[in-house]
Amino acid sequence: MIRPQLLAAGAALALAAGATLYAQEPTAPDGRHYLSQPLVTKIYTADPSAHVFNGKIYVYPSHDIAQPLPSDDLGNQYAMRDYRVLRMDRVGAPVTIGPVALDVKNVPWASQQMWAPDAAYRNGTYYLYFPARDKTKDKNGLGAFKIGVATSKNPMGPFKAEPKPIAGSFSMDPAVYTDSDGKVYMYFGGIWGGQLQRYKNGVYDPNGSDTDLKQDDQPALSGKVVRMNPDMKTFAEPVRDAVILDEQGQPVKGGDHDRRFFEASWMFKRGGKYYYTYSTGDTHFINYAIGDNPYGPFTYKGHILNPVQGWTSHHSIIEHDGKWWLFYADTQLSNQNHLRNVKVTELKFNPDGTIPTIDPLVR
Repeated sequence: MIRPQLLAAGAALALAAGATLYAQEPTAPDGRHYLSQPLVTKIYTADPSAHVFNGKIYVYPSHDIAQPLPSDDLGNQYAMRDYRVLRMDRVGAPVTIGPVALDVKNVPWASQQMWAPDAAYRNGTYYLYFPARDKTKDKNGLGAFKIGVATSKNPMGPFKAEPKPIAGSFSMDPAVYTDSDGKVYMYFGGIWGGQLQRYKNGVYDPNGSDTDLKQDDQPALSGKVVRMNPDMKTFAEPVRDAVILDEQGQPVKGGDHDRRFFEASWMFKRGGKYYYTYSTGDTHFINYAIGDNPYGPFTYKGHILNPVQGWTSHHSIIEHDGKWWLFYADTQLSNQNHLRNVKVTELKFNPDGTIPTIDPLVR
């Protein structure tokens, strides 16, 4: 196995040379085998938002970088500062790594940490949605997360950022879904480092909790949903809760860490039903809940993906070439939580629309 202490220095050399980061390990540290292999090995990528534009697959990931910061619950070790888009004709085809699509230095309002992005297309323009910290300071000396938007005529970029974040936006992990009627919705939010718990009453508290609200017997904090205006740059209405219900029709409780929302919203539609998917964070599952409309409520159904190697789990789901695909990431190449690589595997459905759970590590 690769020794973790060699990784930071090796990453810098590999990136400078444009070479493969490291030889892909055949087995995980616990002896299990990886279900799939990284899409690219010349850069670190995570949080993949995949889309089909003009018949090709484009993946909008975070771009992980090697850095010396220790890990903490605020996510300071995830110090990403730009985006690069991946493109392929189909799953299994060669993958092109695009040039820098957007750098934090070209976002007037942002200070640092460009985390998980998403993209959308409308009327000849591609829209890149991204979270970043603004230039305010909280009790930790860090800015508040807001969501920005940038535009391009090319799905690979470069993208030009709007001078201000989207009015009314907060927290992180934007995921933009275009419904069959043409209406567009943004799902967003994340607790702990994503700061969603600081908006419990709709007003940002810079000195609020650094993790969750620790109210285990109360309804869990919800991810957010809002319809977008046709300009794709502004919200058309007040932000709503995307509520997840249990089998009895009651909101999932804050103490139910295997089922409650943590981050990484993603929406897709199949068979007339809306599948609201998300990460549970500290228990490391990708879950799904099903509703009858894009606002929910959504009834919890189960795990899509069991825990990957690494702390975070963030995904997207698309249909292409007659199959459904799950994009995710793990730490196979680095064995460090902040240095990840995007993977993809087929997603299948049972006849009743439920999803068999996928194991990313198999015996």
